[in-house]
Formats: sequence, C-alpha cells, structure tokens
Amino acid sequence: MKGFSRVVCDECSELLETAKKELLNGLARTTGYEFALTTELREDDAVVLGTLSSLQIQCVLSGLSADHLGEEGYAIYRVVKEGRQRIVLTANTAKGCLYAVFHFLRLLQTGEGVASISLMEAPKNKLRMINHWDNMDGSIERGYAGRSIFYRDNKFFADLTRVKDYARLLASVGINAVTLNNVNVHEVETYLITDQFLPDVARVAAVFRKYGIQTFLSVNFASPIEAGGLPTADPDDPVVKQWWETSVERIYRFIPDFGGFLVKADSEFRPGPFTYGRDHADGANMLAEALIPHGGIVIWRCFVYNCTQDWRDRSTDRARAAFDHFTPFDGRCHDNVILQIKNGPMDFQVREPVSPLFGGLMQTNQVLELQITQEYTGQQRHLCYLVPQWKQVLDFDLHSTEQGCTVAKVVSGELHHRPLGGVAAVANIGDDMNWTGHLLAQANLYGYGRLAWNPELSAQSITDEWVALTFGRNYDVLRIVSNMLLGSWQIYENYTAPLGVGWMVNPGDHYGPNVDGYEYSKWGTYHFADCKGIGVDRTVQTGTGYTGQYHSPHSELFESLETCPEELLLFFHHVPYTHRLRSGETVIQYIYDTHFRGVEQAMSLIDKWKELENKLDDSQFEHVLERLHEQASHAKQWRDVINTYFYRKSGIADERGRVIFS
Repeated sequence: MKGFSRVVCDECSELLETAKKELLNGLARTTGYEFALTTELREDDAVVLGTLSSLQIQCVLSGLSADHLGEEGYAIYRVVKEGRQRIVLTANTAKGCLYAVFHFLRLLQTGEGVASISLMEAPKNKLRMINHWDNMDGSIERGYAGRSIFYRDNKFFADLTRVKDYARLLASVGINAVTLNNVNVHEVETYLITDQFLPDVARVAAVFRKYGIQTFLSVNFASPIEAGGLPTADPDDPVVKQWWETSVERIYRFIPDFGGFLVKADSEFRPGPFTYGRDHADGANMLAEALIPHGGIVIWRCFVYNCTQDWRDRSTDRARAAFDHFTPFDGRCHDNVILQIKNGPMDFQVREPVSPLFGGLMQTNQVLELQITQEYTGQQRHLCYLVPQWKQVLDFDLHSTEQGCTVAKVVSGELHHRPLGGVAAVANIGDDMNWTGHLLAQANLYGYGRLAWNPELSAQSITDEWVALTFGRNYDVLRIVSNMLLGSWQIYENYTAPLGVGWMVNPGDHYGPNVDGYEYSKWGTYHFADCKGIGVDRTVQTGTGYTGQYHSPHSELFESLETCPEELLLFFHHVPYTHRLRSGETVIQYIYDTHFRGVEQAMSLIDKWKELENKLDDSQFEHVLERLHEQASHAKQWRDVINTYFYRKSGIADERGRVIFS
C-alpha cells in the first residue's frame, strides 16, 4: 500500500458507514498509518469504495458487468489511470461493499499481493447462519466458552459492546443471519416474540443490521397456548393462524428486516403439530403464511426421532428417522420454508455418513446444519478442527440425479433450482475473553464462515488463512499450527470412537468415555456391542434397511461388508470382533491399537506446540499448552476405559497388553 493515503467514498448509508469505518481502521492497523476519508478523487493514489452507482466508482471503473454478483457479491480491482493507482472496492449493494472491505483487509493481513489484484466474488449460499443455543438465564446449551453474550438473569444486557464486536467478527467471514436463542425454547424465551422483550430484541437486531446480519428467533410451536392464552396450537385452527399473523406483524413493527423463525417441533419432547394430528408440512406452512407478507422465512429442523426406542427392538433405527419423516412431504412446503438437515443422520458424531435426506428431497429448500460447538468432539477442551469433516460432507456426491450432485450444490439450491438454501451451524462462542474457550477453537468458527461463503475452498487454504490472521506470517508458526489443526480430527477419532461406532459418551454432559452411557440408549442401543461383536446392522438384507435410503452406488457400497468404507464399518454393519479389515488387522485389534495411537498423537501435539515457545504471545502459548495437556490426559482415560471394556467383553491380552484372538 505504499503511496496510498486516502479512502474515497461519495455515498452514505448505514452499511456503507460501517464499511468505511472498518476499512479505515483495518488500513491503519495493517499499514501503521492513518488514511484520510474524502468524497472526491484527487491527483494521488487512493482506495475507492462504493456501489456501482457511485460517481467516483464510475469515474475509475466504467462498463463493469456485475449482474451475476447479486446482492452480496463484490469486485476488487487495481486500476492504473493517468499514472495514478486506484484500488476499487465495489458491489451492487452496500452489503457487498462491506464484504469487499473485509476481503481486501484479509489479503493485506495474510500478505497476499494487491499489485495486480483483479477479482469478483459472490457467495455460493444465500443463507449463511449461526444458530445460538443461548438461554435467557445466561447459560448456553452445549456452550463451552463461558456464558451468553446476550442475556443474564432472564434479561438482555444493557451494554451491547460485546454484541457489536461479535457482529464484526461474523461479517468478516460473510455470515448474514443469526438466531438469538435456543431451539429448545424455554418458558421465558417463549415471550421473546411479545411486547415484553421485542424492544430488546430490536436493540440487538439494530447492532447486527449495521453489519448486514439478519436477526431470527427460535419459537415455541405452542406459543399460542403459552404466550397467547389460547386452548390450542393446532396449525389448522383459524384462531391460531390469526394469533401468529398478529404476532408476526408486531415483530416487524419492531424489526423491519426480521429474518423469520427457527423451529424445533415434535422432537425430544418439544411441542409440535403431531399433537393435533397434523404433520411437519402443516406446521411449517402455517408459520410461513404468517411471514410471507413480510418477506420472512421458516427454518424447520429435521432433527426428529423416537427417543424412547426399545433397546430390544433392533429394527427401530434412529438413523432412518429424518428421511422417513420428511421425504413424504417433498414439494408440499411453501417456498419460504427451509428444512434444516444435520450433516449426518444421528447427532454430530465424530464420524457419520452424510444424511441421505439431502438426496431424498428434490422440491424442497434445504439448509445443511453443522455443529461448530464441540459437543461430541472434545467440548473445546480438546483440539478438534472440523473443517476437514465439513469439507467431506459438502463434497459428498449424492448421485440423486446425476454425477456431481454434491451436498453443497443441493443445499445452495443450485442443483434443483430452489429459491432458498444455505448452511447453518450451532455457535461455539461465549463471553470468554478469547470467544471460544480454546484459542484454537476459533479456527472452527472462522472455517465455518469461509466454507459457508464458498464450499469449494480447500481445508488447507482456510487453515493457513486463519493461522496467518491470528498469529502472523512466521513460517514455523504457520507450518506447525496448520499441521496440528489439520491432523486433529483424526487424532480425536483415534482415541474416542474409530470405525464409525460413535456414542460412547457420558449421559448428560456428553463428555468423557462411557461405552453404554448415552442417555437415549440402553445396553448398547447405539452400537450393539456384545460378547460376539459390535456395530449396527443397517443393511437392507438383514438389518434396519437404512442403506436403502441412499441412491446407487452408495446404497450398494454401504450394504456390502466388502465395499463399505472402513471408517464407517461399525455404523453400517454388526461384525465379529475377529472380523479382519483390509489391512489384515482384526476389528478388536484395530480398536485397541488406535486408542493407544491416539494417545501418542495427542501427546505429540504438546511437543509440536512447545516448538513455538518464544514465537507467540506468552499468554496465548500457555493457554493452549494447558489445554493440550488436559487433552492428552483425557485421551489416556478414553484409551483405558474403552480398551478395558472390550478386553473384558471379548478378549485376552498378551504380556504387552495387546488383545489377541485366534
């Protein structure tokens, strides 16, 4: 940026004012000197910011065709004209300009050259959302980084400074929507859509609005009863419909750009349309009709299953639930309804197959739901970088119509020409000073935002970006931290639940090893480990039939014991402990050895991190080192609990502690 000293912008709007401030502050921090803000071009080098309708932009960059950039895309060009350099940040809208600013600053901070910059970008997904599971008492369900930044003691915070910082953080990676409260709506949160709390919701929404982020609320389907005093919440009842219409009108009076509702219904004891003999489409459409006049949408979660499964009935399969519930409704939902589908058929395990529901819906808007918060992956006390996992999900070819039918293309709406779609994820932030509890867990939030914007980005490029932005561009730091992050998912899987078995966690907090502990299981309902073998038979021929929910060739691939990917072997098949993997190793030996290997790898993370002493901020270094020691200690606990269980269940050990079978 040598020779540049001014930012030129001749337009004014709320979002452009934000963009100007972010650009000026970012340039000052990156270059070390202040830039002046003017409204007119002069005879010097300048950064020019504005929409394509700006007179100053048109003077520098005329004839640019940008229809394909839409409402959020942008262009960044270096133009040399009459001996003067201009770096142009432009878009069709002010929101696009804000995203251009953040992209430009990212290039400067990561050391990318801008001497010949010429790029145009637009997001692949229309909706790029964060779902908060915050409760108004200040707690966060599955929160591992402190308490809520929105609430305390059933009230909103008066000071929204932290919310503003968070909005900046989200906008910098292209997030454009947030829900403010838990999908498991408690009694007090039911009243968020009433006059009691709407003024406070509007204050928070105003902060997010300045950064191009729409506010959504999770709603209780039984709100007409709980908050409205009606005797019913039947979606077919005219009085109920009128209550929702009136409530929605009230919300939009307070928040004109309100995004809509996120709904969890008829799942884990949450109320829903089943009570009244209606189905999911009936419930979603009723809410959608109330929102249509205002441009709002309904996001209806597909996490629905029978949590009172009889452990003796091996034909009942939770993995089947989403597909069985929602494929019959394909084409029945209104165009402002989006089904939110978890990445796998179960519940954010360290390894699951991709949900077949993505391939089962052709005429329905879909959103991929991910979990940034590490509920089953170490709870931000362990290093477990999830971007490689998410990349596998997004790149998975469903073969629903033809080759190339990836999850990314389905949820964006591109494949089936749907009007809405995108990605949502459960937040991992709290009021901890470093936002995420574990400093390196910030990489998951950053990586989610970058993938939501562009699923085609590589895990390596995203990782390198985050490390450079967080720690600077020292080569050793970049190499070591990137390698630690990219290898951490496999390490965590090794010492917890290899081969896709899953669920071996303590009930309630879901932290720590417990082979039969999951609260909705009994005597191994989720892995069926017994004295003869382990795994769940989900085949069509002899099991639950779950493999039949996939399109060919996946249905045949998963059905066959010979072709099933081994990292998912125990998810799809019940096998003897003596079953030999393609390496020749038995399943029990593999489980035993990988838990030892995982511990060694967890310990090696400590050694790698120690190489960075004196190359990082002391407090950052010590914080991560403490977390890595805790992880290594807990990995040993996993190893000992799991291996002891299976040793007692089925094996003998030699003098070295290795489980051996004839």
